Amino acid sequence: MYTTRSEQSRQKKQEAMLRRKRRFRRWMLLNGILVAAIILVGVMYWTQKDSSSSILSAATGSANSPSTLQETVQPEGNNSSSDELTSPSDAEQDLGAEQEATVNEDEASHNEQADPEATPGSDAPSDSEATHSPAPDKSAASESTSSNTATDKDKQPAATPLAPQTDTEPQGKTVTLNFGGDVMFSGKVGELLTKKGYDYPYQYVKKLFTSDDLTVVNLETPVTGSNTTAADKTYAFKSSPEALPHMAAAGIDAVNLANNHILDQGIVGLTDTIRQLDASGVQYVGAGADAARAYEPVIFERKGIRIALLGFSRVIPQASWNAGANQPGVATAYDATAAEAAIRKAKKNADLVVVVAHWGVERSDTTVDHQTDLAHRFVDAGADLVVGGHPHVLQGVEQYKGKWIAYSTGNFIFTHSLVEKTWDTGVFQAVCSVKGDCSMKVIPYTANLGQPVPMEQQPAGALLQRLQSLSKGVRFDVKGNAIPFPIDKENAQ
Repeated sequence: MYTTRSEQSRQKKQEAMLRRKRRFRRWMLLNGILVAAIILVGVMYWTQKDSSSSILSAATGSANSPSTLQETVQPEGNNSSSDELTSPSDAEQDLGAEQEATVNEDEASHNEQADPEATPGSDAPSDSEATHSPAPDKSAASESTSSNTATDKDKQPAATPLAPQTDTEPQGKTVTLNFGGDVMFSGKVGELLTKKGYDYPYQYVKKLFTSDDLTVVNLETPVTGSNTTAADKTYAFKSSPEALPHMAAAGIDAVNLANNHILDQGIVGLTDTIRQLDASGVQYVGAGADAARAYEPVIFERKGIRIALLGFSRVIPQASWNAGANQPGVATAYDATAAEAAIRKAKKNADLVVVVAHWGVERSDTTVDHQTDLAHRFVDAGADLVVGGHPHVLQGVEQYKGKWIAYSTGNFIFTHSLVEKTWDTGVFQAVCSVKGDCSMKVIPYTANLGQPVPMEQQPAGALLQRLQSLSKGVRFDVKGNAIPFPIDKENAQ
């Protein structure tokens, strides 16, 4: 059939329109498939991300749990004492100083940070002369029964429950020793105490400390009213001499000065601190006018038992802090030779040798190798009891060759960090015989701003379970007594 041109033109237009419609439909189909694919990929991505986040959160929680926390070995720094911290990290740069006064370069990279409170506390000068005399004796042991509400922190208790109450004290004639952690009266603590009084920190521990035989804490600050120049470090502490008479009245007999803050106000600050301690009747170990005094033990005689107390630090900011033949400073243990010699000498003149050590890594509730190595060397040299500090958190306890080692007592009279682990503290109590046999007990406290407060039963139990999970071959009973527990039997459970 013959087709006119107009009809041919109309047919071509219709065919072109059909082709356009088919292309449009294909385009729409392809775009629909593309959009669907994009949506599907997005759903899969976010689903996978949520799943990964959940897994990561679970893994992080498990890793941070005391029962599974892995040891993180960091170079210890000039580590600040966490005065009013605003971030989880408050490690300072503490250059490791060798005993022969050389800086250990391998440990010089731990930078000082996250410790914004560097303002000195109020000052009250005193020119009393030094009087190196023993502190007065005390009566028999007792335990604080005060109870206050403490914040229950997010912990994961150890799987092994606490043991029933167990009698762990040695038989016969014994002395009771109490140890608190880091103490300072600078910054926010100093401001608080000027308002509430310098006896405020001891409200809940005075009865315990005045009824034992010996109480020791780590004094993490120079105490001076002099116009001193602070050390060239980010956080240099300075506390008022008004604090020390109240410390003595609360029953604290001796302080360890072997730490990374005692020379924050230079030699003048150290000399003033020693003079103020002597005037207040508080003994000191771990620092002095020269190496002979810094490494010298203080001997206490209690109930006919001679107790030798020594202090050593493995954390100082620079080599010049080492005590020398004619150089005031700190007794250090980077090279433990002098410390071991001092312990062996003390053992010849005492029934009981106690070492207070400053070591470890801040914020880590697991020990690092040098802590274990030094603790064992101290015991091998003759120490009957080793009590450590510096990490600002609690660490586990250990019994080595029948001698107790407490690796970190945490903060005690201190500022209040945002890191909840630093709120946990305790009085570490040892009852020891004339033969050097000791028991170990932890009485849980919360380290509030400038004041340790006794924990109630539930958080106290959680703290003891966490300590148990951090302690090898040791269980705690419901009263905080540490019980040696053979590792092979423990693993067999």
